[in-house]
Amino acid sequence: MQGYLSIILHAHLPFVRHPEHKKFLEESWLFEAITETYLPLVHVLDGWSRDRLDAKITLSLSPTLCAMLQDELLRHRYEKHLDGLIELAEKEIHRTHWDRAYRDLAWMYHHKFSLARETWRHHGGNLVGAFKQFQDAGQIEIITTAATHGLLPLLAGHPPSVRAQILTARDHYGSCFGRDPRGIWLPECAYAAGVEDFLQEANIRWFTLDTHGILHAKPRPRYGTFAPIFTPNGVAAFGRDYDSSRQVWSKHEGYPGDPRYRDFYRDIGFDLDFDYVKPHLPSPDNRGFTGLKYYRITGGAGQKEIYQRDHALKAASEHAVHFMGERAEQINKLDGLLDRPPIIVAPYDAELFGHWWYEGPEFLDFVARKACHDHRNISLITPGEYLARHPTNQIATPGASSWGEEGYWRVWLNETNEWIYPHLQVAQERMTGLAKQFPQATGLQARALKQAARELLLAQASDWPFILRAGTSPDYARRRVKDHLLRFIALHDQLTATSVDEKWLTEIESRDNLFPDVDWTYWK
Repeated sequence: MQGYLSIILHAHLPFVRHPEHKKFLEESWLFEAITETYLPLVHVLDGWSRDRLDAKITLSLSPTLCAMLQDELLRHRYEKHLDGLIELAEKEIHRTHWDRAYRDLAWMYHHKFSLARETWRHHGGNLVGAFKQFQDAGQIEIITTAATHGLLPLLAGHPPSVRAQILTARDHYGSCFGRDPRGIWLPECAYAAGVEDFLQEANIRWFTLDTHGILHAKPRPRYGTFAPIFTPNGVAAFGRDYDSSRQVWSKHEGYPGDPRYRDFYRDIGFDLDFDYVKPHLPSPDNRGFTGLKYYRITGGAGQKEIYQRDHALKAASEHAVHFMGERAEQINKLDGLLDRPPIIVAPYDAELFGHWWYEGPEFLDFVARKACHDHRNISLITPGEYLARHPTNQIATPGASSWGEEGYWRVWLNETNEWIYPHLQVAQERMTGLAKQFPQATGLQARALKQAARELLLAQASDWPFILRAGTSPDYARRRVKDHLLRFIALHDQLTATSVDEKWLTEIESRDNLFPDVDWTYWK
C-alpha cells in the first residue's frame, strides 16, 4: 500500500423546530437535506454493503442534526413533505406529457422521490439508526462535533462553555450510537490552543484542521498535511489536503461547476404559475424551491439548456476518474519521501453532495468503486483506522485557524454579528454561577437548570452569526439569538430571584427539546 485517502463528510444543520406553526419555512432546510443528501448517502452505503465494497469513509453527524432526525414531529412532517414531492412529480408528468424532454425529467424525479421514500421506510424513518448500523458493520466511522456547533475559539474566553459544548456532544453521541466518539469535527475546522484539553477529557482521540492549521504548527510538521500531528497532550490533528479540496470546492476549478450538471437555482417554484406550485412551496405565501429543477448550469445569466441526466452522470464518472488519478499522482510523488504511507485527508460539507451538487452522491459512489477496483495503491481509510495502524507521530502545536474566509474567524465575528458576543459572555458567566449555586438540584429546579443550559447552547450556535454575515435569513437568525438569550435570562432570574414558572417552562421545554439529559454542572 503506497498511500491512504480519507474522505470526511460533515453533516450539520442548526436546530430548527417550530411546533407552534403548522408549516415553517426554515424547517425545509432539514427536509431538503434528507431528500437530497442523507437518503441518497444511505442508498450509496447500502450499495457498498450489498457489493461488499471495502470503502470506508468518515461521517460527522452533528448533535443538533441527530436531534432533529430523531424527533417524532419533524419525522412526521418530513413524511408529509416527501409525499408532497411525489404528488408534485405526478402533476409534472401530466403537465409535460407532450414535451418529451421535460416529461422524462419529471419521471426521473418521480423515481428519485419514490426511491427516497422506499429507503426512508426501509429504515423505519430512523436515519440515525441507519447510520449506526453502517458503523456497527465497520463500513463508516461516525464522529461528532460541538453540541450546537458553537465556534469554539470564540467561546474560549469562557472555558466552561467550550467544555460544555464538547462534553454535551459526547454524551449525546453515546445515546445515539451506543459508544463514545473517537473523533470530532471542530465546528468550521476552527482551532485555538486549549481546545484539545477538553477533547482529552472527553476521550476524543483526533480532530480535523484546515491546511494552514497544520502547516503553521510549531515546530513545523515534517510531513506537512500527509500525516497527522499529536498535540502535546496526545490528541491527533489531521490537516485538510489542499489539492483534493480545490478540485471540489473551487469556484473556478471545482467539479460542481461543470455545465453538464444540474443548476441548483433554477426551480419550478419560480418558473411555473404560482397557484400551481403554491401547495408545494416551503412557505405558501412566497415563491421558493420545490426540488424540481429542469435545467443544467450552462453558465451566465442567459438562456439555460435542459438538464440531461445521462450526460451529468457521465461527467460525474469522468470527474471521479480525474479525482482518483490526481490522488494516485500525489501518492506516487510522495512514495519513498516519507517513512510511512501518506494520508490524503479530504473533508467536505456533506450537504454539498446531493443538495448543492445534485450528482455528488453518484460522484462519491464512483470514487469509492474506482478506489477499490482500479487503484490498488490507494486505500480508503478513516483517520481513526490510520492512527491504529500508525500510532507514532510528530508532536506539535497547531496554528490558530479555521476553513472560513481568510482562514480565521472573520465570518463569525464582524460588523454584522459582533453584537452577539457580549451578551453570550454575560449569559455564560451566569450559567457558571447557576452550576455552582445548584450542584445537586432536583425536581422543578433541575428542569429549569437543564432548560437554561439548552437555551445557552442554542444561542451559541455558529449558524446564527454565519447567516447574519451571509444575509440569507438574517431576521430569523437575529430572532433566534435573542429568543434563546431572553429565555435564558428569564430562567436565571426565576432560579435566583423569584420562582420557576412551571407552565411557561413546560412550554419552552416542548419547543427546544433537544439534549433531554444535558448536565448543567459541566459549566461549573
